[in-house]
Amino acid sequence: MIFLHGYVQSRMGWQTTPDGRDGWSDYFLKEGHSVYLVDQPRRGAAGQTSVAGNISTKTLDQRWYTQFRIGRWENGQSEVYENSQFPNDEESLNQFFRQMTPDTGMQSDMGADYDNEVVSRALAATIDEVYERTGKKAIVVTHSQGGAAGWTAARYTDNIGAIVAIEPGGAPSTDSDEFKAIVEKNIPVTFYYGDGDADIQAIGMWQAMRQTAYDFADAIEKEGGNASVVDLPKEGIEGNTHFMFQDKNSDEIAAHIEDWLKENVE
Repeated sequence: MIFLHGYVQSRMGWQTTPDGRDGWSDYFLKEGHSVYLVDQPRRGAAGQTSVAGNISTKTLDQRWYTQFRIGRWENGQSEVYENSQFPNDEESLNQFFRQMTPDTGMQSDMGADYDNEVVSRALAATIDEVYERTGKKAIVVTHSQGGAAGWTAARYTDNIGAIVAIEPGGAPSTDSDEFKAIVEKNIPVTFYYGDGDADIQAIGMWQAMRQTAYDFADAIEKEGGNASVVDLPKEGIEGNTHFMFQDKNSDEIAAHIEDWLKENVE
């Protein structure tokens, strides 16, 4: 299994949770998987780059809370939604914000100049290296912004065994090269989404993104492929934020993914 993080994060997000429990990397190791954690180029331990960038000094706490459905950050205090699975004690909040990692190659703090091509090719190279080491195709787990690289990497490698997309920014359109590659290489795909009914402006964006996932899955099924969308509240798993792998019920979701892998991936 290869794990690729999202915007303003690094591989650390898979290693531990803000409240100090084992992260998904340890969970899936215990399930018998080999685990490889990737820092995107220009991020985390791969931060060295020849591309100039600007590191913003703005505090973005409120953006993180509303954009990623945690709650509200008001007067320096965390106010999470009712029944939220987000670990909301003081020490957990401290650890959560310490995980924020700037992209050294970006010019803005909005992520608009994210270089998907560079990240996708790096991910594909990692997938091929893992295949050389293990002789097995990789299960690629992506999160958020990293989801785009997961789709595009399918164009550059034949060694993807499955894609598990955790709340990606969207799914490939049916006329895209990414969609064609996934169909041609018969890659099983599943999407996971948490709660999406909070009364905030960002919900419209998440609902639109989720709809692209449903459209993608329908189109893949029509092509004879394997794709599904897991809407966690419909599974009776409620209260999850954009960071479900760090929420208090992260092990429950990991178990759900492991069941999907056993049923759908050789």
